Amino acid sequence: MQAHSPASPVAAPPALLDDLKAIVGGRYLLTGDRRTERYRTGFRFGSGKALAVALPGSLLELWKVVNACARAGVIIIMQAANTGLTGGSTPDGDNYDRDIVIISTTRLHGIQLIRNGTQAICLPGSRLFELEDMVAAIGREPHSRIGSSCIGASILGGICNNSGGALIHRGPAYTEMALYARIMPGGEVELVNHLGVDLGDTPEAMLERLDAGGLDEATIADDPARACSDHTYQQHVRQVDADTPARFNNDPRHLHEAAGSGGHVVVFAVRLDTFPREDDTVDFYIGTNDPAELTALRRTILTSFANLPIQGEYIHRSAFRLTERYGKDTFLAIHYLGARHLPRLFALKGRFDAFFGRMRWAPRDLSDRLMQAAAALMPRHLPERMRDFDRRFEHHLMLRMGGHGIAEARDLLAKTFPSPNGAWFECTKDEGEKAFLHRFAVAGASIRYRALHRDLVDDFVALDVALRRDDQDWNEQLPEDIAKRIVGISTCGHFFCHVFHRDYFLKKGEDPVAFEQAMLRLLDARGAEYPAEHNVGHLYPAKQALKEHYRTLDPTNSLNPGIGLTSRRANWA
Repeated sequence: MQAHSPASPVAAPPALLDDLKAIVGGRYLLTGDRRTERYRTGFRFGSGKALAVALPGSLLELWKVVNACARAGVIIIMQAANTGLTGGSTPDGDNYDRDIVIISTTRLHGIQLIRNGTQAICLPGSRLFELEDMVAAIGREPHSRIGSSCIGASILGGICNNSGGALIHRGPAYTEMALYARIMPGGEVELVNHLGVDLGDTPEAMLERLDAGGLDEATIADDPARACSDHTYQQHVRQVDADTPARFNNDPRHLHEAAGSGGHVVVFAVRLDTFPREDDTVDFYIGTNDPAELTALRRTILTSFANLPIQGEYIHRSAFRLTERYGKDTFLAIHYLGARHLPRLFALKGRFDAFFGRMRWAPRDLSDRLMQAAAALMPRHLPERMRDFDRRFEHHLMLRMGGHGIAEARDLLAKTFPSPNGAWFECTKDEGEKAFLHRFAVAGASIRYRALHRDLVDDFVALDVALRRDDQDWNEQLPEDIAKRIVGISTCGHFFCHVFHRDYFLKKGEDPVAFEQAMLRLLDARGAEYPAEHNVGHLYPAKQALKEHYRTLDPTNSLNPGIGLTSRRANWA
C-alpha cells in the first residue's frame, strides 16, 4: 500500500455547505462524523474524513452538486451502493490536499427497457437485482447474476469498475454508451452524451428529460461503432493456451470512457445489453482431491464443447467450511427473503454498529456476534450430498449448463468419474440453488470470521487474482516463509475464467502491507494480473494503461483521487 505524506487540506469555501443544502435540502446533506460514518467507511476496507455527504434526489440535483463542488475546488467521491471490496468508493485515511465531499447516488433509481427489452438505460442508483427482476418478466437477464448483487450492488458501479461477474458467456461489465460529466482543466464541468439518445441541447434540459423517464424510442439511435457489452468474450475465454489472463481490471480492452473509470467521471446513465434467459438448465456438483482432474475438465469444456457453461464456480474445502459456519445468516436471508431485502438489512446493520460503537460498554462487533448466535440456532442449511462431498473432497466445482450443453456435460462427467480421486452428482433444483448461493456467501464469511476471532487474527488480506489462461498450476502452494504468517486461507473462484478470490487470515502481529507485497511479487512472477474484477481501489496499483485512462478522464484529479495508489493531489502533482 502506498504511503502518502501528510498534507494540509485546502479548506472549502464556507459557502459550499450552504450551496449544497440549498440544492438537496437539509435532510439530504449530512455533516459531522456520526451522520457521515457509514458513507465514509467501506463495506470491507477503508475509511477517512469527509466534509459532507450529499444525497441528490434527481439527476439535475446531481449536476448542480457536482458544479458547486467543482467551483469550490473540493474532491468529489462518487458512491453508489458502497458494496466494493477494495475501498474504492470511500476516502482512504486523511492524507488529501483538499476537503472531500461524498456524493451518494442511492436516491437516483431508474431503469427503462428499450429496443423490446434487449437493452436497458440505467440511472446511477439502480441495483442489479432491480434490473434482474425487471427483465425476468420478458425472459431475459442482465449482465450479472446473484453475487455482489445479493448485497445490493449498483449497475453503474459494475461498469465503472469493470466488475467481472460469474456468467462465462458475458465477460466483464462493459459499455461504450453512457452519459457522463468530466471536470475540465479550467475547472468547468462538461456533460458528454454518448448514450445514443436525443435529450436536448443544454445539460439542464438533458437531465430533466432523463429524470422524467418514459423516453420515446424515436429519440434513441443505435450506433454500430459503440457496443453495450463485450461481444467477443466467449471466443477470448476459450483460448486456453494463451499466456495472459482472460479478464482483469487493468486490461486496456475494457477501458472506454465510463467503463473502467473508477469514479474519475460522474456517470448519469449507462446503456446496456440484456441477454436471453436459458430456462432449460441443470446444475452438476463435482468433487475431487486431485486438482489436475478439474484442470482437464476446464480445458476440455472450453476447447471442445459447442455450448459453454452458464456458470462454473470453484470452492475449496476451506471456504466451504468457513462459509457453512460464518455465512449461514447471509445464506438464509437471501434464501428466505430474497436479494432485494439485503441492502436494507445491511443499512440497518450499519446504523446499529454506528450507534453501539459510541457506547463504551458495548463489545466490539456486537451486531456480528448477535447475528452469528441467531444463525447457530437455525437448522443445518446445506443439502446432505454437499456436506458429504465436503467430507470426501478438498476441491468442489459447481457447473451450470443449459440447452444442448446439458447432454455434453453429462457425457463428459460420466466418462471421467467416478475416479480414484473424484465423483459428481446431478443436482436437484433445490441443491443447485443452494450450492451456488453457498458459493456467493463466501466473501461475507471472511468478514464475520475476522470479527469473531480478533484474538487469533488482526486482519485478512483479500486478493482478487486473474491467472494466465494457460496456467495449469492454479492450486496455490505457498512458500514456507509466507505460509507461516497466516492461520488459514479461504479460496473460491470463477473457474473457467481462471479468476480466484483468496482471503489470507494473518496471525496476530503480522503486517498486512508486507504480506500483500510479498504475495504480489509471487503473482507477478507467474504472469498473473490483479485485481481481476473488484477494482484497484486503495489496495492495488493501477498499471500504466489504467493510470492514463484516469488522467485523460480527470485532468484535475478532482474525482476519487488516489485509487490505484496514484497521486491524491490536485492536477496529479
